[in-house]
Amino acid sequence: MKLSLTALFSVLVYIQLSAQTLPVGTPVIEDYLRRQQLLGKVDSTISFSFRPFHFGENGLTLDTDIFQPTDYFQEKLSFFKGKGLIKLLPAELRLSYDSNHPDSRNNGAMIRSRGAQTLLSVGVFAKIGPLSLQLKPEFVYAQNKNYKGFSEDHFDVIWSRRYIWFNNIDTPERYGNRAYKKFLPGQSSLRLNKWGMSLGISTENLWWGPAIRNSIMMSNNAQGFPHVTFNTSRPLKTKVGSFEWQFVTGRLESSGHPPPDTTRTYTGRTLYVPKIEDSRYFQGFSLSYSPKWVPGFTFGLTRWVQAYTEFIKETDDYFPAFSNLFRNNDNNTGGRDELQRDQAAGAFIRWVWPDSKAEIYAEFHRNDASANFRDLILNSEHSSATTIGIHKLFDTKVAGRFIQFNWEWTEMAQGASTVLRGTGSWYTHSRVRQGYTHNGEVLGSAIGPGSNAHYLSVARVEGKNRIGVALERLVHNNDFLRRAFENSQDFRRYWVDYNIHAFADLTFDKFIVSGNIMYTRALNYQWELFHIPFTLPYYVPGTDRGNLHLEFKVAYILK
Repeated sequence: MKLSLTALFSVLVYIQLSAQTLPVGTPVIEDYLRRQQLLGKVDSTISFSFRPFHFGENGLTLDTDIFQPTDYFQEKLSFFKGKGLIKLLPAELRLSYDSNHPDSRNNGAMIRSRGAQTLLSVGVFAKIGPLSLQLKPEFVYAQNKNYKGFSEDHFDVIWSRRYIWFNNIDTPERYGNRAYKKFLPGQSSLRLNKWGMSLGISTENLWWGPAIRNSIMMSNNAQGFPHVTFNTSRPLKTKVGSFEWQFVTGRLESSGHPPPDTTRTYTGRTLYVPKIEDSRYFQGFSLSYSPKWVPGFTFGLTRWVQAYTEFIKETDDYFPAFSNLFRNNDNNTGGRDELQRDQAAGAFIRWVWPDSKAEIYAEFHRNDASANFRDLILNSEHSSATTIGIHKLFDTKVAGRFIQFNWEWTEMAQGASTVLRGTGSWYTHSRVRQGYTHNGEVLGSAIGPGSNAHYLSVARVEGKNRIGVALERLVHNNDFLRRAFENSQDFRRYWVDYNIHAFADLTFDKFIVSGNIMYTRALNYQWELFHIPFTLPYYVPGTDRGNLHLEFKVAYILK
């Protein structure tokens, strides 16, 4: 009986409403639409800095030669003279595999785990007038095999410094000691859509900012969290230009899994400090402006704040994203204000040049509040993080076929200002000790705290199809490296991954398929060296590991 009700509920969920969304991470389509904008076939006022995309009468409208919603959303029922609609969403299957250690990113409800992992999703979209309902639940299964994490061979003092991280962020090495299974509401929402705006509740993944690979403030690296949202569903055009925004208030949860070796002690004290088991109140907004006098240019601002729910109740501050940008404005005493809240703010730009079939984009954000405006301009690099990217299409001799080039550089590690002014790493916090995470994964850039990355890809594209290769250099958590080995001044221990990718996006009638194969050579994995004191040579081998990461996504259009 319970199974029958579930099946009936799933059928009802497939009813289509106006302004359905294209979930973040949808294979093939997102990258294809961005390429079409470089070709001048998509409105340049669309910033590609707010996802998921909304389509329909209250969302984006595109030339049918570019993208027909019926290519993705299948209408099955119309009623109330067309005011009511029901549509089926594609059935999706996502598979991933890591041979040696977890190395997956931007995969939504999937977790960091070794072995095979599967995500299944089906859904329905329904509309009655301005009201829409999208139900797209997700089921995740991961083998969650054991693997070697932070090495037992590190000295106790290094373990004690590693626990500074473990105690200030919720990113477990492993989600328990057995297979991981979870059924989630996934990319579901209930919305009121009107005049190009949308008010609703949702558990969808969000993406803020123009970055293609490493968005600093919000990405689909973690599973979606429940939130109330007020956002534009298309650029709102005025006499001075176009505006897009999203305002979100939500709830973040812990993973429920502790860091490794919680009984370890150092100088007589236990290193592990249990975190407060309280949900976190999250609030953030992102706003962009595209001036009418500079076609293709977008400037945006983003800010988010999180605090334990109990603290928000005590202070009666339910709109923290709009208060206390500078610490001089703190209105509470005794450390009950800013020190109890984790926050970040910053800006982004994007400039599209259709004549050159190119775009540049950048994000610059800070993870610590300045004392005042003078402090901000004097020490702007303090607690900062940056992403810069270039994306271009080159013509070929074949009409409609291009070579796609993308380079992206992300720097999360703290700079020289830490010598004079100590700061914590991005996504960690000493008071809100789960850090900027949900279910144990960072909500922002997937490379994580203190890390830097260069990514370069080249592909042949034609229509929706794309085949290419990429090279990536990822330096893991330099902030930890500097603090853990500052006494020994051991600069040989950088943990650096060199990644080689081969990827393909293909469409076949009812199927949309995306695949990626990545081989990683991790040098000094987990900062470990084979070191014998007082021996030569000084540069000795480290724990170098290879990992094969496979990723496959397929969406089946239910026609």
